[in-house]
Amino acid sequence: MIVGLTGGIGSGKSEVSARFERLGIIVVDADMIARQVVEPGGLVLEKIAEHFGKAIITKDGALDRKQLRSIIFEQPSEKIWLESLLHPIIRAETIAQLNSSQSPYTILSSPLLLETNQHELVDRVLVVDADETLQVSRASSRDSISPENIQKIMQSQLSRSARCAKADDIILNHGDLHELQDQVEFLHARYLHLAQQTH
Repeated sequence: MIVGLTGGIGSGKSEVSARFERLGIIVVDADMIARQVVEPGGLVLEKIAEHFGKAIITKDGALDRKQLRSIIFEQPSEKIWLESLLHPIIRAETIAQLNSSQSPYTILSSPLLLETNQHELVDRVLVVDADETLQVSRASSRDSISPENIQKIMQSQLSRSARCAKADDIILNHGDLHELQDQVEFLHARYLHLAQQTH
C-alpha cells in the first residue's frame, strides 16, 4: 500500500515524513529525487545548461536553483519545457524506489502530488494542513524567501480547500508537536491495518 503525503509550502510535510520514518516506514521523497536527477556530471544537468545557457550552472558545477526558479516564474513556457524534461525521469525513479520498498506500507512524499499525475501512484492521499499565515512564517524563516514570493508559490499550488477535498486523511499541523505525534501514530496504526487487509 502506498500513501501519498502532500501539503502546501511550510505546512510541515518534512516533519511528518520524519515521524513516519522513525516508526520504520520507508518514505520516498519526490523532492529529493528531483534534486538527485540534476546532480553535477549528469546528463539531465547538461541538457538544462544547453537550454538555459551555461550561466545556470554555479562555479562548483551545480544547478543554480534560485536563478532557474526566477526564470520559470517569469516565463511559463520555460516551466513547461523543464517539466517535460524532468517529470518522466523523476517518475521512473520514484516508481523504482516505491517498488523496492520493504516496509509494511510506503509513503510517497510530494509537494505536487495532486498537481501532477503522481497521485496515480498512490492508494491513499494524506494532506498535511496548516493555517496560511503559519505556512508563510515557517517557509520564510526556513528558506529565506520573501513572504511575497511564498504567496506566489502558494498561488501556483492547489488551494488549501481543494487539497483537503482530495484527501483521504488530514493531519492538522498547527505547531503542537505532541498533537502532531498523536495524529501520526493514529494514522500509522490505521495504515498498518489497511496494509494487512490488502495483502
